[in-house]
Amino acid sequence: MESHLTDTLVNYPASEIEHDGSVYSLVKEQGTENKFLGVRGNSAGFEGGMDAAEDFSLFPLSAANARELRAHLSWLNPVPLGVATSMGFGDRLGVATPGHVASMGDSGVMPIFAQQSVRENDRTGRTPQQVIDDAMWGVFQMGWQAAWGADADHIKEVTSLPAFLEAGYTFFTIDPGDHVDNAAHTAAVAVLREKVAALPWEQLDSSPEELYKHYLDHDFNLDGITINFSEVDLLRAAAKYGRSIAHAKNVFEHIQAGSKDGGFDLEMSVDETDTPTSPEEHFFIAGELKRLGIPVNSLAPRFIGSFEKGVDYIGDLQAFEQDVAGHAAVMKHYGSYKLSVHTGSDKFSIYPLVAEYTGGRVHVKTAGTSYLEALRVAAAIDPAFFREILNFSRGRYNTDRATYHVSGNVERVPAADALRDADLLVLFEQFDARQVLHVTFGSVLDEYGERLMTLLRQHEAAYAEGLKSHFEKHIKPFARV
Repeated sequence: MESHLTDTLVNYPASEIEHDGSVYSLVKEQGTENKFLGVRGNSAGFEGGMDAAEDFSLFPLSAANARELRAHLSWLNPVPLGVATSMGFGDRLGVATPGHVASMGDSGVMPIFAQQSVRENDRTGRTPQQVIDDAMWGVFQMGWQAAWGADADHIKEVTSLPAFLEAGYTFFTIDPGDHVDNAAHTAAVAVLREKVAALPWEQLDSSPEELYKHYLDHDFNLDGITINFSEVDLLRAAAKYGRSIAHAKNVFEHIQAGSKDGGFDLEMSVDETDTPTSPEEHFFIAGELKRLGIPVNSLAPRFIGSFEKGVDYIGDLQAFEQDVAGHAAVMKHYGSYKLSVHTGSDKFSIYPLVAEYTGGRVHVKTAGTSYLEALRVAAAIDPAFFREILNFSRGRYNTDRATYHVSGNVERVPAADALRDADLLVLFEQFDARQVLHVTFGSVLDEYGERLMTLLRQHEAAYAEGLKSHFEKHIKPFARV
């Protein structure tokens, strides 16, 4: 993995690239965690250089130097990925990308290596720029020259956009959940009529009359299913999602106005709602987005069953198969976007079904599972340290779980002193323990972040290998679909 440059410096060979007469590489100082950009040749434009050898200079991995390196090596810039099969690799620590890259192989799956939501940035204390730069340095280290994306995840307000736009994100996930009217799911017809009448029709460029004209008294024949709206079905869909569609339009227009080159992927996410999205509701949402000229590349419905953090799908697989078949039929009918699976990590039981019915027109979004793999490395290498994290997480769980959809019971997670060192790794296969460890990441990083990062940097090969093994299982069902 490394080659010696001097007595104190080693090179990551996969990173070394000659371009326009200069050679660039990622360099590590032996016996430390320090990494540098190495430049042999023209180093104009880089900041903070130190001479390391004849015609060879080292530069800190700063935001300014990341920006300059991207200007030289175009493949270090994230790009839109369109409707290709893709996977989002959330990295809450900023050191997971080498392992993510290693897991890709020749799968044909397109990666989003930089992915973090506003909420996750707040909890980790990172900025959108730091997230994208950390991913870029990992891409550089591993010599990845194929396309990759950067996801500004779960954007709820336009005020969150500028930092992501400035950093060069190429994928924007609109989360209009605060504008979904969940009460419409069970409201009486008279109430639904009032709700629909009160929708922001001017912003929606439509009217109740146009709504009825477009959707009522039509058989929409899809692949294996027929969509036929009754008045109640239509009213319920419009009342439930009308304001969220208007909000999505507003967010899209701000992204479009702020995008540096106009090129980006757009995702509409309605997965964080109180009730599942029916195929009819999906059809309505996609139809309205198309009518408004909002070019979504992916759409994330809320599927039936339970998608909880850090664990496999909870629910009836036969019922899920019918559900995903319906959503895939709607997606194929419109033909302009792919289906997106949120909270998609570790859902191994449903991956074959999703791959089959979408035909690979799918995006799978993962996040906290990479953090769990970091804790797995800590448990294997420094059991005493992991015991501290375990007990701390048990104490924080009932507070930190408030903003997550989880059902794990902390009482079923043993305290650290009840476990032998050999038993610690078993926790990563246990439902409740995975959720307790998963959702307390922000609190753990506040308390132990520096120690955990030091351990991972010192054992980066072990962390990369763990991630490679873990994500190969995620990617395999979607490879070359």
